[in-house]
Amino acid sequence: MTSASDLRSGKTHRDENFPVASWIIHPRHRALILSYYNFVRTADDIADHATLSADEKLRYLDLLEAELLGKGDTQKEAVNLRQALAERAMAPRHALDVLVAFRMDVTKLRYENWDEVIHYCRYSAMPVGRFMLDVHGESTSTWAASDALCAGLQINNHLQDCAKDYKNLNRIYLPRDALAASGASAEMLGEAKSPPQLLQCLHALAVRTETLLDESRSLSAEVKDFRLGLEVAVIQTFADRIVGMLKVRDPLSERVHLSPLELLGQSAIGIAGEAISRAVGRRPQTRPAAGA
Repeated sequence: MTSASDLRSGKTHRDENFPVASWIIHPRHRALILSYYNFVRTADDIADHATLSADEKLRYLDLLEAELLGKGDTQKEAVNLRQALAERAMAPRHALDVLVAFRMDVTKLRYENWDEVIHYCRYSAMPVGRFMLDVHGESTSTWAASDALCAGLQINNHLQDCAKDYKNLNRIYLPRDALAASGASAEMLGEAKSPPQLLQCLHALAVRTETLLDESRSLSAEVKDFRLGLEVAVIQTFADRIVGMLKVRDPLSERVHLSPLELLGQSAIGIAGEAISRAVGRRPQTRPAAGA
């Protein structure tokens, strides 16, 4: 059996739309975070693999889970994370949760409504935020805002990549009822430019995602760790900027990802805003103007 490592897409933590174990995070946490990231990235790449059968994908995901739980030592991503978690006496719950989502990616290609999408986010995205909070010793009271931020990031990504997911994986995260309400069809995702009905649906989903991001706005103030607070503020700033683009642009024909220069600029905005807020004891929760 091929090692799961050999099935990686080549994507690393430096290629994500959000910072992963960036310089903002204290160095003592970075090795554990990268171990978690590499485990999750490997499982994600298996679920999205172009040539593996569904049964093969599920076997690899089961193998990663088994070795994470100590039943074998052949898959380095699982073994490395298992050892890193053991050093902190942390349970593997957040890694096990994401495997639920990747199994869904293999077996579930359509979502009926918003609630089903949020259920997917509960396992695909929310565990990542909860893991970061646990690594920093934060209270579980921060989970509600973190869950909203992570779900918002995930749905932003669904909207950004809706055409690619459909063409490459025959996977659609846009809820069927939202498509129907706009008079759109799944087949429209294969076009070079969104027809008006599909664009209406995409923009409406972006507005709904913006509401999620409003619910997460308190998170950077809720976390006690200064560095983590800065990182959260940067991620929130990225998410706000992206959803602003998604509200007015067409993901099928226009750029809806941040450029390297924009990532740098938004990082500076997020860091400066959070640092000032903490320094003066003020935590503004207003949403910045959406960028076109």
